[in-house]
Amino acid sequence: MASHRRPKQPSRARVTVLTTAAAAAVAISSQAAQAAPSESPSADEVKAQVDKLYEEAEQATEKYNGAKEKQEKLQKEISTIQDNVAKGQEEVNELREDLGSLASAQYRSGGLDPAVQLFLSADPDDYLEQASTLDKLSSQQVDALEEIQDKQRVLAQDRAEATEKLEDLATTRTELEKKKDEVQGKLAEAQKLLNSLTAAEKAALEAEEERASRDSTERVELASTEETAPASGSSRTTSAYAAAQSVIGSPYVYGASGPSSFDCSGLTSWAYAQAGMQIPRTSQEQANAGTRIYSQSDLQVGDLVIFYDDLHHVGFYAGNGQVLHSPRTGTVVRYESIDNMPFQFGVRI
Repeated sequence: MASHRRPKQPSRARVTVLTTAAAAAVAISSQAAQAAPSESPSADEVKAQVDKLYEEAEQATEKYNGAKEKQEKLQKEISTIQDNVAKGQEEVNELREDLGSLASAQYRSGGLDPAVQLFLSADPDDYLEQASTLDKLSSQQVDALEEIQDKQRVLAQDRAEATEKLEDLATTRTELEKKKDEVQGKLAEAQKLLNSLTAAEKAALEAEEERASRDSTERVELASTEETAPASGSSRTTSAYAAAQSVIGSPYVYGASGPSSFDCSGLTSWAYAQAGMQIPRTSQEQANAGTRIYSQSDLQVGDLVIFYDDLHHVGFYAGNGQVLHSPRTGTVVRYESIDNMPFQFGVRI
């Protein structure tokens, strides 16, 4: 006969353990789902991130250029001051020798004046403060002592200025290295993002840029038949713009100012140098190098064009809404639509 016993029920403790384990499994599964990596960014998203990094790199590049320019200027100033100090010290030494010869002659003719003895063994500044001794000296000796005092005063000022500029130079060098590291960090981060793209995605982005560049070139060629050459009346502007056109295709390299590679302000400053005119090195300084033109409709071929709120990018206006510039790392000197960047104003030199 079959047994009619009721099946044995699990103990309350066993039910609790099973329930807890199930809950834990659900929680782990949920956490794993949350922790699962999100989908990789699209090519457009990567491009947007890369463009942002390149913009930040260029901001740092212009600060790097400013620090580098300041360093070079300080080095020249320090060298000039040090040359002046050396020359001034030689003059003081010669004056001391002349005064010593005068004192020797005085000694041979009847004894050395105690006042001259005091000078030859002490600081002439302290000596000249003792006005009561001046009447013991000949007018020739007084003139020599006063000239030495004047030159020593200038030497002291020059040495103090050199010391101050050397301290400024050390600070500038530190800033230069800091900006260099910042630029390289941004560029490395951008390259890492680009490396995450497939070969097909990279090819598509490159093709898109090539199409845009061809369109801009065609617009510039059309403008050359419809618009006049630089109308600012400056032959140097014409020559500078022509120089920039002659290096189309040269690669962008941060901190470079020609002749075979350029950053944005490196291109414009180099082009003007070819025209025999020195303009400031950085885009921010170039923004103040001439008359500002705030309306795009008033721009003329060859005008400098300044972009972004902090004025960290510059190029040449090429006509028909296009600019000639060195855009960013990974590109070359080329024509591009003025609308690709936030226009601030033009500068007519």
